[in-house]
Order: sequence, then structure tokens, then C-alpha cells
Amino acid sequence: MQNEMTLDHTFRALADGTRRSMIHALAQGQARSAGELGRQFRSAQPTISKHLKVLERAGLIERSIEGRVHRFRLRQKPLQDAGGWIARHQAFWAGAIEQLDRLLSEVPSDDR
Repeated sequence: MQNEMTLDHTFRALADGTRRSMIHALAQGQARSAGELGRQFRSAQPTISKHLKVLERAGLIERSIEGRVHRFRLRQKPLQDAGGWIARHQAFWAGAIEQLDRLLSEVPSDDR
């Protein structure tokens, strides 16, 4: 149940293009400030802060404070968990399609 809630938060956070762009920027490896992350968007600082809070609540980023500067770093585990969930479902559906193909190939062609 906890894992499902975590996945819900992850996918909800990733549903927004601005937040995905922030994740992409943080995937470069170095911590970035809110100002650095927000420069690429035409959004007010409070809007950028809201996006960062959504990502933080989902566990996708972590915040550290250096004086007055808040820096954000990507957390890999939630993305890995989401990737694993997608891979399991992709494998299931690929197997189901292969099985359907096999069954259809066994049906005589004049019965189709």
C-alpha cells in the first residue's frame, strides 16, 4: 500500500512538463538552487517554489540549505521504483500480446 502511494506521488509529480524539466536539469548530477532551476521557465518564483515542493513531497528531490540558498538534488530511488513498475507492466503486456499472436496463428485462416 505504501509503495502504491509513493508511485502515485511520483507519477503525479512527473505529470507536469515543468517538473519533468527540473528533474532533467537535476539529472546532470549537481545540486541547483531554486533560482537556477527556475531561470529556464517564464514563471514567477512562487510558481517555481510550488513545483519544487511537489517534487520534494514525492521524494524525487531533496533540499539542503546553505545560508539563505536552498539547493536541490535529485533522488534516484523513486525514479528507479517507477521505472521498475513500468518495466513489470510492459513485460506483462508484451507476454500477453505474444500469447495472443500464438493463439491467432493456430486458428485456421478460413475461420478468421
